[in-house]
Amino acid sequence: MADSDIRSCTFGNLVTAMVTPFTTDGEVDYKQSAELASKLVDDGNDALVISGTTGETSTLEDDEKEKLFRVIVEAVGDRAKVIAGTGTNHTSHSIEMAKRAVKAGAHGQLIVTPYYNKPSQAGIQAHIEAVADAADLPVMVYDIPGRAGVPILPETMIRLADHPRIVALKDAKADFGAVTKVLANTDLDVYSGDDGLTLPWMSAGAVGLVSVSAHVATRQFRAMIDAALAGDFATARTIHFELDPVVRAVMSHIQGAVAAKQVLKWQGILPNSVVRLPLVEPGEAEIKIIREDLAEAGLLPS
Repeated sequence: MADSDIRSCTFGNLVTAMVTPFTTDGEVDYKQSAELASKLVDDGNDALVISGTTGETSTLEDDEKEKLFRVIVEAVGDRAKVIAGTGTNHTSHSIEMAKRAVKAGAHGQLIVTPYYNKPSQAGIQAHIEAVADAADLPVMVYDIPGRAGVPILPETMIRLADHPRIVALKDAKADFGAVTKVLANTDLDVYSGDDGLTLPWMSAGAVGLVSVSAHVATRQFRAMIDAALAGDFATARTIHFELDPVVRAVMSHIQGAVAAKQVLKWQGILPNSVVRLPLVEPGEAEIKIIREDLAEAGLLPS
């Protein structure tokens, strides 16, 4: 992708994979979800992923997901892109969710590698293409072998890039050689799916980040990405170092949704840090180390 085209990419440059707020009795809090989405967009997000991994998609019911898509589109859809997390490890189920995303007004869909099944590369390609075919939405493919059990090989991703609806890749496998090959051989908008690797990925041509940590430091991530897009890597590097303890706080000690909700509660943005089983809220030892990282970043909650 030419430098002049970077800012016009389909989903923008900073995307937060949004948590799903719950009430104290474990129900989806749609009002709080809309308020959180509005704040994230106000602070600098170009798009939001709804019902992705960080949104606890595995423990959301289909009707809850569809309502969330609709609520977030109504809240911020005139200012930011809403990307529906439609992917599952069951192709027909994913197709159904893609159709629901269209009905809810989503602007795109995120399709994750089928997890647990451990399909072949041919199976991965067939699954993603089938879901992409099912709905008139631009697609971001999500490659995360740490959760899915299998990677999407660069050769497979290059073939998928020929599909007219597949426009982006969220790469979360920390393989710089593999992402370089995709960047060199496709016109896909490539996003870092690892918060701490955003700067090196962008140095090779990635357009930005799909983030968890940006929940709690949106403006800093926005500034780093904008500096990198402008070719000011000295400034981007300084912010990258400043963000390192933030990324550690959110991504290194417990599952990202759990940590993000805890910090958002400390920041007064969420009223609670409720997650659904099998996730549980952090214990005392985890809270201590998260607070230490935040203190290093100058973001220690009172």
